[in-house]
Amino acid sequence: MSDPRMKMVLVTPEIPYNTGAIGRTCVALNLELILIKPYGFSLDEKSVRRAGTDYWKHIDLTEYDSWESFLSDRKPPREGLFFFEEHGNQTFYVPDYPHDAYLVFGCESAGLPPTIFDGMDDRVFNLPMLDPRVRSLNLANVATAVVYQAMRTQLSG
Repeated sequence: MSDPRMKMVLVTPEIPYNTGAIGRTCVALNLELILIKPYGFSLDEKSVRRAGTDYWKHIDLTEYDSWESFLSDRKPPREGLFFFEEHGNQTFYVPDYPHDAYLVFGCESAGLPPTIFDGMDDRVFNLPMLDPRVRSLNLANVATAVVYQAMRTQLSG
């Protein structure tokens, strides 16, 4: 039986502060945080714990050595995967997110490798940016905005 909670998935995160802040959000919302290696830092770094403050010890954390090992172990249904990229075909406001959705985010410098969502362009979403001078948004900010939008029906009722 699958875990009925929503999950945040970070693929090859690079910045410890972002991972720590996302972990803190996961604790606040009772979400699992899934990290896909390699990381651009050590989970033992003080900066990860500092961003997650004293909540880091409460994170429901699962690590995988690769995207393939994650898929093999979890076997997420296609309709449960939601990828977030600046070039997504539709905004993150469009889908109705299931309670056990996997919200997948890429690394800060390059986003998600295109092979991860190959053949699933309909599962790739963006956050609107109205000023073309902004190339990207901070990963922790994006992840927080996405999860609150994804959980809006669960949190409002």
